[in-house]
Amino acid sequence: MSNNVFPKDFLWGGAIAANQAEGAHLEGGKGLTTVDMIPYGENRMATKLGLLESVSLDESEYYPSHQAIDFYHRYKEDIALLAQMGFKVFRTSIAWSRIFPKGDELEPNQEGIRFYRDLFLECKKYGIEPLVTLCHFDVPMHLVKEYGSWRSREMISFFERYAKTCFTEFDGLVKHWLTFNEINILLHSPFSGAGILFKEGENKEQVKYQAAHHELVASALVTRIAHDINPQNQVGCMLAGGNFYPYSCKPEDVLTAMQKDRENLFFIDVQSRGYYPSYAQKVFDDKNVIIDITDEDRKILKNTVDFISFSYYASRCASADMNDNNTSEANVVKSIKNPHLEASDWGWVIDPVGLRITMNTLYDRYQKPLFLVENGLGAVDTIDENGEINDDYRINYLKEHIKAMKDAISDGVPLMGYTPWGSIDLVAASTGEMSKRYGFIYVDRDNLGNGSLDRMPKKSFYWYKKVIATNGEDLE
Repeated sequence: MSNNVFPKDFLWGGAIAANQAEGAHLEGGKGLTTVDMIPYGENRMATKLGLLESVSLDESEYYPSHQAIDFYHRYKEDIALLAQMGFKVFRTSIAWSRIFPKGDELEPNQEGIRFYRDLFLECKKYGIEPLVTLCHFDVPMHLVKEYGSWRSREMISFFERYAKTCFTEFDGLVKHWLTFNEINILLHSPFSGAGILFKEGENKEQVKYQAAHHELVASALVTRIAHDINPQNQVGCMLAGGNFYPYSCKPEDVLTAMQKDRENLFFIDVQSRGYYPSYAQKVFDDKNVIIDITDEDRKILKNTVDFISFSYYASRCASADMNDNNTSEANVVKSIKNPHLEASDWGWVIDPVGLRITMNTLYDRYQKPLFLVENGLGAVDTIDENGEINDDYRINYLKEHIKAMKDAISDGVPLMGYTPWGSIDLVAASTGEMSKRYGFIYVDRDNLGNGSLDRMPKKSFYWYKKVIATNGEDLE
């Protein structure tokens, strides 16, 4: 008798993003996006944070997204490898600027539509369900330069046209959609999160929260449109997840952790409930923010998501005494080092129990099905003398997190599926490195773009194949 808690129709798979995998950054009519402007190296973080008043390509810089792992030309080979593992679902994103190169055109780019239709048909050939993110950190640069990106209300109608095109053109091929990837990252990394560039002297908090409001209205609007076009469509929000623990039981630390969790969950509160939470006004008052919100906006926000998708890499620690000197630079979401946990080579703490806590928190708060759409270990992989990659550290990380998923399901949390990041090595969003590898499949590529781009399964490839085949029962 099996004691397995995973449902029979559980969606096992993996995840990538267009801007970290496709390459071909100007091929097929595609326009430049925000990610195409983010270099590898010392200027990367300043660019991501929106601290440069304008952004343009510099011939002396290397831009990892321009070729990435060339998924654009190699997707058939890559999908075949994912099918070998037994994938039931494949999370990817559509590059907005492949469909609308500038972002404000009236008619879409047919070559871009053809590429994604062919990609989704390739998935269908193997019985793999696409899970598609509409905006995964890549706003068309024309919209940044002409409108100020999401600081402008005009972005709502541009996004509406783009999303409607996708829902119509790929109807019958895609039924699981996400609107904005890790929407809360806008607060921490404004340019990479939402194409926001700051002007000297302006209230950055005002700009970020107004931009967030426009994204929230756009998300709710296209959620309604997705349901109108096909009632079978399921639309989710997407949170960069991971609870904040109080650094101590000092009440001020507990209060700070609660406030940090609220900051994280703020957008999901709106997307899941259909209105701003009661604590929002205090946040706005404290930050001198006045949101331009109309009655029509409030009506649109009532179109809530069908499920909550989230990433989980690590938990975080908060203290009332947090400052720049005691918080980790390992992630754009600042956190104090947890003395009870080990960390990855890039300083991200490894905390499987934190996944169970996060899942219970999200379900207690929203009572909507969850979908874990990113989770994984960035690590340096080496090919041994036998020509193999024995990534037992990755297997151990994933194994313990799958056990935590089982525990959360046993707690009563409904989980739709699991798409660990990234199913194939790709450009790391945080650092722009290839050496920070996540995949089950190795890609011969280094941090400066050298290498054959050849693909090779790692030990974790065969392990995960067994996990899927046994619906999560055999984790050894």
